[in-house]
Amino acid sequence: MVSDQNTTAPLSRPLTTKHVRYELITLGDELLLGLTANGHLTFIGAQLGRRGALLNRNVTITDEADAIAAQFRESWARADVIITTGGLGPTCDDRTRDVIAEVLGQKLVFDETIKLAIEERFARFGRKMTDNNLKQAYVFERGEVLPNANGTAPGLWVEQDGKVLVMLPGPPNELQPMFLDQVVPRLAARGCLLEREAYVQLRTAGIGESALETKLQPIFDRIGSSLSVAFCAHQGAVDCRVSSPGGQLNAADLEAVAAECAQLLGDDFVCYGHDSLARVCADQLRAQEKRLAVVETATGGLLANVFTEVCGACKFFAGGVVCCSNDAKMQLLDVPECLLLQHGSVSDEAAVAMATGAAETLSADYALAVTGFAGAAETGAGGNPVGTIFIALFSPAGVWSKKLSYPGPRSTVKVRAVNAALDWLRRELVRAQRGEATPARRISAMQ
Repeated sequence: MVSDQNTTAPLSRPLTTKHVRYELITLGDELLLGLTANGHLTFIGAQLGRRGALLNRNVTITDEADAIAAQFRESWARADVIITTGGLGPTCDDRTRDVIAEVLGQKLVFDETIKLAIEERFARFGRKMTDNNLKQAYVFERGEVLPNANGTAPGLWVEQDGKVLVMLPGPPNELQPMFLDQVVPRLAARGCLLEREAYVQLRTAGIGESALETKLQPIFDRIGSSLSVAFCAHQGAVDCRVSSPGGQLNAADLEAVAAECAQLLGDDFVCYGHDSLARVCADQLRAQEKRLAVVETATGGLLANVFTEVCGACKFFAGGVVCCSNDAKMQLLDVPECLLLQHGSVSDEAAVAMATGAAETLSADYALAVTGFAGAAETGAGGNPVGTIFIALFSPAGVWSKKLSYPGPRSTVKVRAVNAALDWLRRELVRAQRGEATPARRISAMQ
């Protein structure tokens, strides 16, 4: 039960990840109204899972004081670690700090250091600080502050009644680095999380979930029940996680299993861990000292965006062009008008011309082009159904294109087209690194 006394106790017992109960309380009317997606659940759940812990429950509640108090009392009575997100800001609907302090029987005290940090942040951006921002400088009398490098509301850490309370601000750009850099190490130091990831993950592309399991099953059968296997399918990629919950296999054993799986998968194996396809391509481009350009119509800049999300993109990414009209293709990429009139802007020939034009215009070694019908209600030109995508790849070895079909809503088609382009580039870069020729059976060359 929740203590009403103003006493702070250390964790009542050495916790292990198998026995720690985690609960997440996400606050905000905007979450319940559907105005903001609850990304905190997926992020925090995934990060805990990586370190061998299960997020037992997530409850999303309103900003009302009564709702906060009732839910926190319930979670505090049953969980070992409670994480809250939101409600720490300067406005009248940010009540989390005050309500929880009252439930815990703790006083809130004003922290001059936080006040100075808030003032300095406002000054740095040339903005005037309003008085309500000082609300964020109140902290638990018997707690610790988690500094917020990307915002004005610090996080709060409390250990009381043998439990841990972690309070984090709502904006993802503030919450996520705080959780990774401060919360995870603290929880690991207290035995609530493993010091390293609890599993080894193989990321794959170009092979479906069922086919992946079938291909790897002989390895899993040989090892037996000491190995636990889980699959997670994404659009264009499938992850396979191998672990040993009973502890029969150590980290080296799991890495050996993963290495055997990777060797069997060949080019369908992307990487170990959690790197994106774009990051894997970026690493290959940097290692080979090559530059990439992209041109896109159907994906509307999404392909360029995934590369600019990679730190240091200017070292390998020459640039991107979004050109939906034929005039733009002709003026920016020197695509011949006669080619567009004869074959159409959604065709193998147009994709190849676009990729070639992007490589030449932006002085790149590799270029990707994506054109197609991503989501209109009617059939595309030339009898091509909605979801028809043409991708072209320009490389030092030549230029090719291929036709794909992705039925579904526009957003799904765009993501799958981007992932298909990334995976094709990745495979070509891997083959180039090994000095191998592009296999003609996988793609059709266009003259």
